[in-house]
Amino acid sequence: MTALTLSTAAATDLRADAVVVGVAKGSATKTGGLVVAPGAEAVDKAFDGKLASVLETLGASGGEGEVTKLPAPSGCKAPVVLAVGLGAEPEKTDDGGAFEVEALRRAAGVAARALAGSKKAAFALPVEDAEDAGAIAEGALLGAYSFDAYKESAQDPKKAKAPLAEVAILGGKPRDKAYKAEVERVLALTEELNRARDLVNTPPNDLNPEAFATVAQVAAKEHGIKVQVLDEKALEKGGYGGILGVGAGSASGPRLVKLSYKNSKAKKHLAFVGKGITYDSGGISLKPAGHNETMKCDMAGAAAVFAAVVTAARLGLEVNVTGWLALAENMPSGSATRPGDVLRMYSGKTVEVLNTDAEGRLVLADAIAKASEETPDAIVDVATLTGAMMLALGNRTFGIMANDDAFRTSIHEVAEEVGEPSWPMPLPADLRKGMDSSTADIANMGERMGGGLVAGLFLKEFVGEGITWAHLDIAGPAFNEAGPFGYTPKGGTGSAVRTLVRLAERTAAGDLG
Repeated sequence: MTALTLSTAAATDLRADAVVVGVAKGSATKTGGLVVAPGAEAVDKAFDGKLASVLETLGASGGEGEVTKLPAPSGCKAPVVLAVGLGAEPEKTDDGGAFEVEALRRAAGVAARALAGSKKAAFALPVEDAEDAGAIAEGALLGAYSFDAYKESAQDPKKAKAPLAEVAILGGKPRDKAYKAEVERVLALTEELNRARDLVNTPPNDLNPEAFATVAQVAAKEHGIKVQVLDEKALEKGGYGGILGVGAGSASGPRLVKLSYKNSKAKKHLAFVGKGITYDSGGISLKPAGHNETMKCDMAGAAAVFAAVVTAARLGLEVNVTGWLALAENMPSGSATRPGDVLRMYSGKTVEVLNTDAEGRLVLADAIAKASEETPDAIVDVATLTGAMMLALGNRTFGIMANDDAFRTSIHEVAEEVGEPSWPMPLPADLRKGMDSSTADIANMGERMGGGLVAGLFLKEFVGEGITWAHLDIAGPAFNEAGPFGYTPKGGTGSAVRTLVRLAERTAAGDLG
C-alpha cells in the first residue's frame, strides 16, 4: 500500500522524485489561457513566474486528466515537475472560488498512475481545508493501485514498475485534528476499497465462495467484527432455496456470510446485502462467447459490502452495520437448476426459474429476506445485476431503485458527494405483471424491455414489510474493461464502496433521519 504523509514544506524544498502541480484552463483571462493552480506558487517562482507559458509551449491545455512532465529548474529539490490538468478554472466569487474536490481527486489519481515506479511524490495541488487534502490523498492512493499478483514481472522489480511508494500532501497540517482525522479516514477507506478491487480481479479458480468466506472471516477477526458463515448443510437446513439453487451446478458449494459490526453508541442499524457470484457462466442458460470472459466480476456487489462493513468498523462509526454476502458459483452441470424448475425461497415464496442467467436476484432475495428479520432501519443491496442497466446508463453510472423516494434521493446525493456517478430509477408497477407465473408465486423473469427495473421489482417482493430498501445496480461501473481514467483502474473498480461508507457516516451523524 502506498504510504501517505502530510507536509508543511514548500513544494521546492521537499526531496522527492517529482512534484505534482495543478494547471487549469483559465476563465479570468481574456485569452482563456493556461493558469497555474494554487499550491504551486513556489514552483512557479522557480520558473521565474513562467511555468504556465512553458507548459503551453509544450502543448499543455489544462484539460482534465492531461499530464505534462518537465525537468525541474534549479532551486527545486525534486528533479521532475509533473503538471496535471484540473479542467476549467473555477469562477471567482466573493468566497474566492475553489476547485471541486472531485477534480482534485481525479487529478491526483492521474498523477499517481503516471508516477508508477517512483519512490516519493510531493503533491502541490490546491488545499484550502482538510476535505481538499483528503480528496487529493484519496485520489492518489486509489490511482496508485495495481493488480499484478499473477504476473511474472511482479516477482522481478526490474521488469515491472511498482506503484508510487509514498505520497506527500503539501499544504496539509500534520498536527491539526481535522487533517489527521481525514488522513486516517482516507487510509482505511482506500485500503478496503483496494482490497475489494483485488477480490474482483482475482481469478475464479482462486476465489470461489468458500475462499471468499475465508477472506471475510480473517478480516472480521482482525477488526472485531462478528462473522457467521452458512455452508451448504446450514443453507439447506435453513431453507435458502435461492442460494442453493444457483450454486447447485458447481463443485464449489455456496455460502451466506453475515458480518456484524456493532457500536455501543449506535442509534441506527443499516443492512448491506451483496451479490457474490464468484463466476457466472449463466448456468444451463449458458452465456454466449464474448459475454463470459469477465464474469469473475459478478461478485463485485459482495466485495463492496464486505469493504464497507470493514471500513465502518475501522472508523468506529456510531451506527450498527450488518453485511450479508450471498456467495455462489453459477455453473452448468447435471445437478444444475434448469429453466422451468421451481425454487422455494427462504421467505417461503416459490420462484419459477425461467432463465438461470437471472441468478443474482435469486441469491439476493434469500439474503434480503434474512436481513429483514432483524428489522434494520434500512436495507441496501448492491449487485452487478443486469445488462439492461448498462444499456440504460452506460459503463460509469449505477442505477438506484428504492421503495422510498426520499431514501432513493438521499443515496443519489451521497453517491454524487463522493464522486460515484449514479441515477435514480423508477419501479413501475405495471412491469410486475410480467413476472406472474402459473406454476409458482413469481417468475425470475418478466418483460424484456425495462429488464433492470423488472429485477428491482423482483427484489422488492422479498423486502420485509415496513422496511426502507434500496437497490444499487452497479453492472456498468463495477468492472472497467477500457483504459484507466482519473483514479479508476482497468479491471475491478470498487464501485459503491464509497457510497455505502458515506451512507453509514451520514446515518451515524443523524443526517438521514
